Amino acid sequence: MSSTLDTETPVVEQNLTLTSDSDLEDEPTDPNDERPFEVEMGLFDHLEELRQRIFYGFIAVAAGIIGCFTQVRPIVQLLQVPAQGAKFLQLGPGEYFFVSCKVAAYCGILVASPVIIYQVIRFVLPGLTRREQRLLGPAVFGSAALFVTGLAFAYGLLIPAALRFFISYGADVVEQIWSIDKYFDFVLLLLFATGLAFQIPVLQLLLIALGIVSVPQMLSGWRFVIVAAVILGAVLTPSIDPITQGLFGGALVFLYFTGIGLGILFQRSTGFSQSPN
Repeated sequence: MSSTLDTETPVVEQNLTLTSDSDLEDEPTDPNDERPFEVEMGLFDHLEELRQRIFYGFIAVAAGIIGCFTQVRPIVQLLQVPAQGAKFLQLGPGEYFFVSCKVAAYCGILVASPVIIYQVIRFVLPGLTRREQRLLGPAVFGSAALFVTGLAFAYGLLIPAALRFFISYGADVVEQIWSIDKYFDFVLLLLFATGLAFQIPVLQLLLIALGIVSVPQMLSGWRFVIVAAVILGAVLTPSIDPITQGLFGGALVFLYFTGIGLGILFQRSTGFSQSPN
C-alpha cells in the first residue's frame, strides 16, 4: 500500500504543475495595453524607416520654404502691421533679402508641420498601446489649436503692446527708424516662443492621463509655477519692457491653471483616478 502511494505522488504534483502553467497562459490581459499596429522589425529596418520619415519631412519643409518665399512680400507686410508709427531701413547690403529668407524659413516650417507630425506619428504608432493611441489624436489637434492661438495672442496683443511701449518711450527725443532685420528677429522669436508656451495644457493632460503627475500635485506647486512664469517671461520675450513680460507670464499662469481644470474634467468624464507611482 505504501509503495503505491509513493509512485502516485509525483504524478499528482506534475498534474498540479501543468494546471498552474495553463492557468497562467490563459490569464486575460488588458486590451488597452495591446499594440495593434506592432510589427517585428530589426534595428536596421527601424533606421531605414527613420531615414525615410526624415527624408519626407525634409522634402515637405523645403517645399514649404520655397512656396512661402514666392509669397514673402505680403507676409512681410502683414508682420509689419503692429509697428505703426515706425519706419524700417535696410542698414546693409542684402539685409532685406536675408530677412525674406528668414521669414520664409519660419513660415515654411509652420506650413510643413502637418506633414512632419504625420511622419512622426507613422514612426511611433507601432510602439503605442491602445490607451496611448486614444490620447494621440486629441493631443495632436489640441496642440495645433493652442499653437495657432499662441501665434494670434502674440500678434494681436503681445507684439503691439511691446511696440507701443518702445515707440512712446522717447518719442519726443528720437525718431523711430528701425533695422528691418532686428525687427523681424524680435517679431519671429516672440511669435514662436508664445506658440510653444501655449502647449502647457496639452503637456499637463498627457502627464495626468498617463498617471505620471496628479492634479493635486500640480495644484500644490502653484507657487513655483508663478516664479517660473516670471522667469520665462523675462527669458523668452526678446523685449525688456515689463508690459510684454507681464502679459507673457500672466498667460503662462492662466494656461497652467487651465490645464489643471481640463485635467479635472478629463478625470470626471473618464472615471480616471490613477495616482502617480
